[in-house]
Amino acid sequence: MQLEYVGAFQIVLGVLFRFWPVWLSLAVVLTLSITYKKRLGLYGQLFDTGVGVAGVVICLFWLFTAIFSGTVAPFDPLVQNVVMKDALPGAMTPDGGVYLFGGDRLARDIFSRMVFGSQIVLIIAPAATAFALMVGITLGLPAGYFGGRIDSVLSFLANLVLAFPVILLFYLLVTPGIMDTPIPYALAGVFFLFPIVFFCVLFYTRFRNRTDRLYPQLAITLVLGLWIYVGLVFDADPLGIISIRPNELNIFVAVVFASSPGVFRIVRGLVMDIKTRDYVAAAQTRGETPWYIMLWEILPNARGPLIVDACLRIGYTTILLGTLGYFGLGLAPESPDWGTAIKDSSRLLRAFIHPALPPVIALMSFVLGLNLLADALREQSLKD
Repeated sequence: MQLEYVGAFQIVLGVLFRFWPVWLSLAVVLTLSITYKKRLGLYGQLFDTGVGVAGVVICLFWLFTAIFSGTVAPFDPLVQNVVMKDALPGAMTPDGGVYLFGGDRLARDIFSRMVFGSQIVLIIAPAATAFALMVGITLGLPAGYFGGRIDSVLSFLANLVLAFPVILLFYLLVTPGIMDTPIPYALAGVFFLFPIVFFCVLFYTRFRNRTDRLYPQLAITLVLGLWIYVGLVFDADPLGIISIRPNELNIFVAVVFASSPGVFRIVRGLVMDIKTRDYVAAAQTRGETPWYIMLWEILPNARGPLIVDACLRIGYTTILLGTLGYFGLGLAPESPDWGTAIKDSSRLLRAFIHPALPPVIALMSFVLGLNLLADALREQSLKD
């Protein structure tokens, strides 16, 4: 069957039009942010520099793309249209639709797969980074504050993980056969406890003498935390809302396991520096408990470097997900994630280059936005 094609100008207009909910959301958020930037603290200060604005715009673009992917994408990313196999950009389907970026080797719309791929990245990368931060902070605070044997043991374990080759470590952790063993579920059961413990200790140290506020906050933390814990680790959410596929859990655990030692070392170093400050000595003189000092005196003053590290770490995790997808590890083969899309299209690069460009540009631009955002945050933290 002979395919018909639209011109390059129509392709550009079509792409711009498909992103209309993203442009609208960006306009609203940026207008409000610039108008009220003086009231928005660190986030508002990002709009004082071009680097900060660029980082925010790029990151928000992909965030809104993930949120509105069902509206932006014209086709289901898994549906195959046989006549569109290896179609060039602008190819028209028999029913009048357009494959704006062409079709892949399995006759799926490349543009739609790129759009839905943003959902996978923006769910796994920030969430895995957040859990790695929880683990690293919870262990790094006592290691840096108490020192001694606690520091020696925790630092040894962190250095042991960091000394292992990263690629080999991930290969071992995300090999499909490992899901038949209890290792990923045991690691998930340990790692997913850290946020619950962290917030319970946080609220207890702050409100231990005010039970009217302590008990409700502990109750909410335990109910929500255990609900998410049961859904993620045991896939037993009674409401059927919280769940994660085994291959996604595998990648999630691998990222947290490999990233936590790096966060631990950063937090440990910051705590060792900050604990010598006068306000920490004043808190000790008042008789505050060590965990109160760590969580409410030291941690808030370490937030700048940690926020910057979180942005960079999300970017590293995004690249890692792309690498794992390229090697066919972790996510399902039909997944529309960017790494898998690059792998599928790399086999055709000698004949067709168009299938590889959209996921490559998407991956590159999102990581670039995170790096620009981290640079702007670093500049602002140095001013503070």
